[in-house]
Amino acid sequence: MTISLIAFAILLLMVFLRVPIAFAMTIVGGIGFALLRGWGPAGAMVGNAVFETGLNYSLSVVPLFIFMGNVLAGSGIAQGLFSAADRVFGRMRGGLAMATVLSCGGFSAVCGSSLATAATMSKVTMPSMRRFGYSDSLATGAIAAGGTLGILIPPSVVLIIFGLLTEADIGKLFLAGIIPGILGIIGYLLAVVVAVRLKPELAPQVGEVHPMTRRDTISVIAVLGLFLFIMSGIYGGLFTPIEAAGMGAAAALLIAFATGGLSRQALSTAFLDSATASAMIFAIIIGAEIFSNFVTFAGLPDSLSDIVENLGLSPWTVLLVIVLIYMVLGCFLESLSMILLTVPVFYPLVSDLDFGLAILQDPDSVLIWFAIIVVVVTEISLITPPIGMNVFVLRSVLPDVSLSTIFRGVYVFWLADIVRLALIIALPSLSLALIL
Repeated sequence: MTISLIAFAILLLMVFLRVPIAFAMTIVGGIGFALLRGWGPAGAMVGNAVFETGLNYSLSVVPLFIFMGNVLAGSGIAQGLFSAADRVFGRMRGGLAMATVLSCGGFSAVCGSSLATAATMSKVTMPSMRRFGYSDSLATGAIAAGGTLGILIPPSVVLIIFGLLTEADIGKLFLAGIIPGILGIIGYLLAVVVAVRLKPELAPQVGEVHPMTRRDTISVIAVLGLFLFIMSGIYGGLFTPIEAAGMGAAAALLIAFATGGLSRQALSTAFLDSATASAMIFAIIIGAEIFSNFVTFAGLPDSLSDIVENLGLSPWTVLLVIVLIYMVLGCFLESLSMILLTVPVFYPLVSDLDFGLAILQDPDSVLIWFAIIVVVVTEISLITPPIGMNVFVLRSVLPDVSLSTIFRGVYVFWLADIVRLALIIALPSLSLALIL
């Protein structure tokens, strides 16, 4: 176990020194394995990790779902969603911020990427909120927090990867993410209400409400239709979750061409952005596989199980410690890297725990519940300093807004997420109700 902890420390140091996480995990995992087994076996292990990851059919969902989200982002559907949400909340104090949260939730339901949701919605919603006198802190906070919903509301790339790592049922993971995702939207809406009640200067009293246009209606119907098409296809037995990625990408293309919102340039950008993001994700997955092989061979999962058994810790205490570890790691690692790095270590430990609840007697139910907890903690990490990937995405899109301003705006949403996390832990039925 000592070797594994030293390796984690070296890895975090390399990340702090700005070594890309994919390369850091590959270097530490490869060298660590070589020191334990020799350079020949280490070279074979690294080669197998690259080969098997590149040819893994299940991972084809990653570029396909990313492409689906990029196509919708380039087709103008995000603008239509925001306009429709503005119609609902526009006359309330903070209404545009609420509309931002709601449209982020709707867009993420067919995008699957938090970073893409934050980047897209910032271009759509920020000009309107500035025009009507919203403070930059509330405006950017709503966008950054709303963007985190992309990794929980299905179809979610992160949930898919969690399922592949643990061999959990991806269809059940999608269902389990719906209620917590809705709770996230409700929590963020209440956060806006509280923020503008405590500080009225953050938002104007009444925003201008625009009538819903035909394109706005089409956008809402398109998003709802695509979401229902994917989910009903999976649970109706028409196609598997992996095939759903291809069907969703094809449907998104048809919708974009039918609505006339996708130009040749936008389509080219969607292909390029999807290829770039997919290459980054695959590099991280390969690095995580190499590092995971090393820490598993070093005996870290078994050592953790022995420590829990020897100390006599209750299952709830163990879960709380794991959550705290995720909260700390989330300050330094981006979400996908954190999940790939830690899930192979923690899920065998959690799956063997008895939480004393009838709803958690089945190991599969424990695993799915744990998956939702991990993803919600990961959402929190996306807006937690000093990393806060969604915050840095906004900073790159909005260079005139300082990091301190954005972090100041997300704290109320961060608190709402902490409350949601506590509810999901205390009430496993929130995650499991739709799959029982």
